Amino acid sequence: MECVNAKGQHCLFLYTSLTSRELNFVNLNSQKHVNRDLKVSLGFKLQCHSRTLSMPSQRLSTNGKKKSYGGILPSILRSLKSSNDIGSILSSSCQNLSPKEQTVILKEQSQWERVIQVFQWFKSQKDYAPNVIHYNIVLRTLGRAQKWDELRLCWNEMAENGVVPTNNTYGVLIDVYGKVGLVKEALLWIKHMRVRGIFPDEVTMNTVVRVLKDAGEFDSADKFYKDWCRGLVELNDFDLNSGVEDFGVNSAIEPITLKHFLLTELFRIGTRIPNRKVSPEVDNCVRKPRLTSTYNTLIDLYGKAGRLKDAANVFAEMLTTGISMDTITFNTMIYTCGSHGHLAEAETLLLKMEERGLSPDTKTYNIFLSLYANDGNIDGALKCYRRIREVGLFPDVVTHRALLHVLSERNMVEDVENVIAEMEKSHILLDEHSLPRVIKMYINKGLLDRAKILLEKYGLDTELSPRISAAIIDAYAEKGLWFEAESIFLRKRDLAGKKMDVMEYNVMIKAYGKGELYEKAFLLFKSMKNRGTWPDECTYNSLIQMFSGGDLVDEARSLLTEMQGMEFKPTCQTFSAVIASYARLGLMSDAVEVYDMMVHAEVEPNEILYGVLINGFAEIGQAEEALKYFRLMEKSGIAENQIVLTSLIKAFSKVGSLEDARRMYNRMKNMEEDADTIASNSMINLYADLGMVSEAKQIFEDLRERGCADGVSFATMIYLYKNMGMLDEAIEVAEEMKESGLLRDATSFHKVIECYAINGQLRECGELLHEMVMRKLLPDNGTFNVLFTVLNKGGIPVEAVSQLESAYHEGKTYARQAIIAAVFSAVGLHACALELCDTFLKAEVQLDSFAYNVAINAYGAAERIDKALNIFMKMQDQNLKPDLVTYINLVGCYGKAGMIEGVKQIYSQLKYGEIERNKSLFYAIINVFRSANRYDLVQMVTQEMKFSLDSEVYSESELDNLSDEDSLGF
Repeated sequence: MECVNAKGQHCLFLYTSLTSRELNFVNLNSQKHVNRDLKVSLGFKLQCHSRTLSMPSQRLSTNGKKKSYGGILPSILRSLKSSNDIGSILSSSCQNLSPKEQTVILKEQSQWERVIQVFQWFKSQKDYAPNVIHYNIVLRTLGRAQKWDELRLCWNEMAENGVVPTNNTYGVLIDVYGKVGLVKEALLWIKHMRVRGIFPDEVTMNTVVRVLKDAGEFDSADKFYKDWCRGLVELNDFDLNSGVEDFGVNSAIEPITLKHFLLTELFRIGTRIPNRKVSPEVDNCVRKPRLTSTYNTLIDLYGKAGRLKDAANVFAEMLTTGISMDTITFNTMIYTCGSHGHLAEAETLLLKMEERGLSPDTKTYNIFLSLYANDGNIDGALKCYRRIREVGLFPDVVTHRALLHVLSERNMVEDVENVIAEMEKSHILLDEHSLPRVIKMYINKGLLDRAKILLEKYGLDTELSPRISAAIIDAYAEKGLWFEAESIFLRKRDLAGKKMDVMEYNVMIKAYGKGELYEKAFLLFKSMKNRGTWPDECTYNSLIQMFSGGDLVDEARSLLTEMQGMEFKPTCQTFSAVIASYARLGLMSDAVEVYDMMVHAEVEPNEILYGVLINGFAEIGQAEEALKYFRLMEKSGIAENQIVLTSLIKAFSKVGSLEDARRMYNRMKNMEEDADTIASNSMINLYADLGMVSEAKQIFEDLRERGCADGVSFATMIYLYKNMGMLDEAIEVAEEMKESGLLRDATSFHKVIECYAINGQLRECGELLHEMVMRKLLPDNGTFNVLFTVLNKGGIPVEAVSQLESAYHEGKTYARQAIIAAVFSAVGLHACALELCDTFLKAEVQLDSFAYNVAINAYGAAERIDKALNIFMKMQDQNLKPDLVTYINLVGCYGKAGMIEGVKQIYSQLKYGEIERNKSLFYAIINVFRSANRYDLVQMVTQEMKFSLDSEVYSESELDNLSDEDSLGF
């Protein structure tokens, strides 16, 4: 039965009547158990009553042992393996070898050079007859070694000797070209053999299908197979004439490459070989494959193409036609089911595989290990790993690589180390491809020492490939560990005679960039050429983007020019980075120059680049220029987006162009997504500047209803209401902003504190200021100006406020902390004030008078008079003379302690001119005497103040009123 899931994918259900055996290497979850009573199939059952299939199927050898030979061959092979004197060995032992024995010797040579030498010796013998099998072996060896010139010479010699290529010959050539990615060249061999009248046999057909499958050309592979079954070989769907036309080079279409040249030579030589006559029945008969390997290729093809029903049909066809199945068949089908989410069916196939007498091999368990890992079942993956040894098999490099990848990816340190320990116990070295993953795991867990030990053990003393070395350096770079990355890079670079690959330089440059070590990155770039490694496009793109991000725009621009001079083409992202850097610096004329360079280089701008330009002009208020690039963007076919429209709204807002801003805002509102917060805030700000309360409020309410209002939205509305004199509304918005948790930066705190200060809610100002301190948000200049207002409204003498303002503007040490402490004290947050005072009093720096004055006042206000007086004495110990503010604070302290004599002493100094006469000090003394009900002293001080101060400073009526109050006992 076939079903289709929600995504339209075919789901595969394989029926089997399971025995009582369980998969003993996996504990399946209950939801993944296969229902033993469920009978669902695609029209076939895995059991087959065919007499052919009931017999044990042939199995591939999994023990890795080579085939044993009899006679003199083992001795000859041992001698050839242990000696380089091939001619002497062959001359002494190989005079009378049969062609079959010669074939064995050729096939057993592991290096292409030795194959050529052995083959040359055979041909030098007078009784040697040219043999197509021998040429096939040599052609395969040379092709796998990618020795194309030697292959051409071999083919040439084959033609000269009159050796006619067979289906096997063409299959070999198709295979070697396909495996190195030369798919078009591989297919040209099919064209060549058809011209010569040779129809592909099943092995050759299977090779072509496999080559196309591995290249991802699934539909083409399927078509070639189905055409072959109908007796056809159609190549019309393939563009095989772009480089070679009728086996000759068509130079007008594309330039001649080495591969094309060699292939052309091959075809020209091949056409000199006599053609075979084609039987009229060849192209008309219907064929069905009979080889297990063909069916295995087809299952893999359809599985990789996602055509699960077709894969299942091929599997069913094997059952119904009596094609024997091997381990590869089941492995392929298991992988096909499991990789498409049908893990239960894959498990069923494993049981059926064993029932049919086929033992799972290491690859089988490797497949399940990966499937369980991808499914998140790490325990299942580990059990697969252990099961390999339990059944007498051995984990291979794929096993360890897959398992370590899974465990490292999940940062399972203990399990990774256990696997490595088992490998070492079996004398298996860690695969270099696994090394970067394990190193990355240690880095992620902060275990840098273990990473270093592992590197020293497995990596640094061996010759790591550039790709692996780069991956390790990159693992450190991603975490900003440039020093560790640098040590690995330098150690490898300084190895005697070792040339570093460009990708290794690129990741080291990236590491420096992550650490903002731009000078180091540039010096490394400059040293590359001297060490024989030339930068590539990636090098330039990375450096330019790095310098642009750090606003080192001159260096970035210089590299951009150099890159183009090297005939590299910068990416759009690279140009955007430079333009964005200029835009951030407000250098829009330079940004336009780089844009023009980009257009001249025929690099297509994208929406990001246009957005950068439009926003750059918006920031400096050049709305017309912003609109110009918006129109260019539209002309290029790029759809407008919220970011670009927001920038335009910002531009029009800066120049006060209300109608243009409204037009863009309405366009944004008509998009699928509603207007974004930034654009709405720009409109609110524009309305606020124009005093348009109702319009601003409408947008603000819309944002609030959608849950999109942010701190800027609230702050702008507070600003609007405050400026319009709508203080109640401003306070209401401020309260809501506070309750919504939108006070996140110094600017938003400033707006609310200012609002409370204007309304006289000083305690709330202090509480918000304390919250800023706790969040480690430093008040900005505007906020400090508001704090001075709070101090004035909080009853702090004007002289004390003026002293703090001077200290702040002069940037004196601890001026900011002293101001904040003074505010806390003024609004009654005494504990906060004293905590802050302790901070600067304990500092090992010389404090100015203003700091001591704030501390004396804070401790006095908190009624800790002894501490206040101790601070006064400490101030004198530091050779700081008390100033006017100090005396005012001391009067307050004496008054709270009932120390009237102390106040009298200060009054005496004031009266006789030892202290500068000052209105605030007189009032401080008068207030203490009044609080002590000493109205006689109040009247005395009042009279002294009246006669000692100028009438310009204190009006007669003010002094008379004060005297009247005191005489009445107020």
